[in-house]
Amino acid sequence: MARKTTLSVISNGKKKPNGGLKNPRSSGKYDIELGKRIRLRRVEIDISQLGLANKLGITFQQVQKYEKGVNRVGASRLQQIATALDVPVTFFLDDDGLGKRASDGKREVESLLFVDSAFSLRLLRAYAAMKNQTVQRQFVSLIESIAANE
Repeated sequence: MARKTTLSVISNGKKKPNGGLKNPRSSGKYDIELGKRIRLRRVEIDISQLGLANKLGITFQQVQKYEKGVNRVGASRLQQIATALDVPVTFFLDDDGLGKRASDGKREVESLLFVDSAFSLRLLRAYAAMKNQTVQRQFVSLIESIAANE
């Protein structure tokens, strides 16, 4: 007698709620952007993840998850973070969801988002440490000429 081959069914046959889409309560691109801004401010004022976590009464792993956008930041937690980092809550939020800053310093904050790399931060700190304006100009010219030759 011939053996009948059947495919095994992995699912239980039920449709996932919301048509198989991602859970609407899970984190998304806005949470990632918020996390970048939290990290930006934390690094800017030279506080470690552990230092921020201690101020908030949470673990540093939770701060990592907030910064990576893995976990969503609730309104009350965002207020605590803003207080701990000494900025208004609006520092972290868009005014219309299109990437425009709600505060007057919008260009400054957005331009600082590139500081997300250790090398950018080192470059800025080295520049800020220079006291002589002539040396600062030469430094900028050097960096610009290197970038132009890339």
